[in-house]
Amino acid sequence: MHYTLQYPYFLLLLPLTLCFIYCKKHRVREYLPKLEWIPKKNRFTNLQTLLKIAIFILAVIALTLPIGYDAIIPSKKHGRDIVLALDTSGSMRESGFSQLNEDKSKFELSQEIMSAFIDTRVSDNIGVVVFGTFAFSASPVTYDHESLKELLGMLEVEIAGKNTAIGDAIEQSIVTLNFAEAENRIIILITDGINNSGVISVKEAVERAVKEGIKIYTIGLGSEKDFDASLLQKISSETFGKSFSAKNAEELQEVYEEIDTLHPSNIRSEQYLNKKSLFTYPLFLTVFLLFWLLARNEGKV
Repeated sequence: MHYTLQYPYFLLLLPLTLCFIYCKKHRVREYLPKLEWIPKKNRFTNLQTLLKIAIFILAVIALTLPIGYDAIIPSKKHGRDIVLALDTSGSMRESGFSQLNEDKSKFELSQEIMSAFIDTRVSDNIGVVVFGTFAFSASPVTYDHESLKELLGMLEVEIAGKNTAIGDAIEQSIVTLNFAEAENRIIILITDGINNSGVISVKEAVERAVKEGIKIYTIGLGSEKDFDASLLQKISSETFGKSFSAKNAEELQEVYEEIDTLHPSNIRSEQYLNKKSLFTYPLFLTVFLLFWLLARNEGKV
């Protein structure tokens, strides 16, 4: 059995135990410089100081959360960091994108398919960026997929304006990925429009993605006249990604299934084998000694 402290920095509090001895004497000297006039301490007074010191030390040890374990083993979590950049421009409100759900808008169907895709990425760290006239991060990259899907369902068409700022979308996605840790980072950009807004040019954003080794997979929704297929193809090719098109919800589902076959990277962490928390022992002794001290003091009153 091995032992370690999860929060060892709490041990920095231990030097404060000196105050139980010296701080009190310093106050006595300040008011009564003739210490020989003060009667000598009795046994209980000395015991009381020792009890206070013991209580303080045990409390500090409990705060460090000591644990016992058999071994530390590496834990490989296969996955990658993904940002889903979703177009929320006004054209995403159009219906008829699916023959099975003709009443649902293109945006609603995209939300549902994207949510199903998130479910399949059990070991991926995923974030969401939405873009229209401007772009913003709706969620940082996270393993909390349930919360991510709830947030995704709260998004609405034109939440970021009516136009389409693809350059801003890529730039904001890169910023979001910079807080992630996996070696394999990708952006999946979904749009049904032509770049007609934003402060960052597509060229500048793509150059930064190439520099940082981020792949971009683009998905054009609707017919080819609805989106700039050549621009999306150029974005993907320059970042070593792939460009897709989906004329309906069924084809969009197939696109996500193909993206799902990407090779994952490894994210390493450490796990304790047969981990056992031990903080309860010093905590129990702390409480026991504290009550004993209070009981002794009460008996002396």
